[in-house]
Amino acid sequence: MGDVLSQSEIDSLLQALNSGEVDAEEMKKNSENQVKEYDFARPSKFSKEHLRTLEMIFEHYGRLLSTNLPIYLRKNIQVEVMNAEAISYMEFSNALSNPVLLGVIDFSPLKGNIIIEMASKLGYAIVDRLLGGNGDPIDKLRDFSEIELLLIERIMNVCVNLLREPWANVLDVNPRMERIETNSQFAQIISPSEMTAVITVNIKIGDVEGLMNVCLPYITLEPIMDKLNTKFWYSNMQEKDDQTYNSTVERLINKSAIPVNVVLGKSSISVHDFSSLRPGDIIRLDSKVDDELSVYVGDILKFTGLPGTRGKQYAVRVTKVIREEKEEDE
Repeated sequence: MGDVLSQSEIDSLLQALNSGEVDAEEMKKNSENQVKEYDFARPSKFSKEHLRTLEMIFEHYGRLLSTNLPIYLRKNIQVEVMNAEAISYMEFSNALSNPVLLGVIDFSPLKGNIIIEMASKLGYAIVDRLLGGNGDPIDKLRDFSEIELLLIERIMNVCVNLLREPWANVLDVNPRMERIETNSQFAQIISPSEMTAVITVNIKIGDVEGLMNVCLPYITLEPIMDKLNTKFWYSNMQEKDDQTYNSTVERLINKSAIPVNVVLGKSSISVHDFSSLRPGDIIRLDSKVDDELSVYVGDILKFTGLPGTRGKQYAVRVTKVIREEKEEDE
């Protein structure tokens, strides 16, 4: 609904029409809907919602990189998603300079490939760090040797494997590194005019900072484009959280280490006797040989048992489970 004019504004408009200051035909033309231009060379296949969802996916991916890469590089890693944009593959490839690090990734079960492009100085820093250096880049760019490419491939395989978890809310993907190219001309995975979504991620390895670009062709993502929206992403994430929460907590609890102590008995002696104890002295306890012993889990009395041996080790055979939790008397 348009704005409602006041009486004074209506009078002023009528006066302007009568005096000829305003042309009624011109106003009618201006009020008609304007034609919106459409660039057929760059069709708008990725909406803002699609790009925003991709940003959220790769923000999760960035957190995984910052926590997993330090294990291999023994260096502080900072990762930040810079932006997501839709461009043609020609624009993406023309912006690359040689030598370049391009990882061609099979993004099954989706058809086609995606590309991870890593700044050359990050590659040199990774090589230097893996070989025991400080992670410093070289001053003059040069081609990567075969040994350097093998070292970089090891880290890029880690980066590729970490793609599974962020995409789990959309699709269970199984990415696999096919090859690494150092010349952009050998990585023509799609037609130059095809549209792609490029996610730019800034990576800082110690003091070395560079960009990593992830190129996602539209033809690869087309089967799941309807799932690339924040509503689906959040709802699916919540659904999976509800389903796996109990099993995850149970699994973590089962792996938890807790102390189990068995009290053979108690005794009270004077400070003088305590200070004069020597190896071989005997302290008389308040329990008999056939008495059941108290078994504590943490500070809670949970079982009673009888002492014995199993092989060459001391052991306790549980005789009773105590349902009511009783804290140890202080």
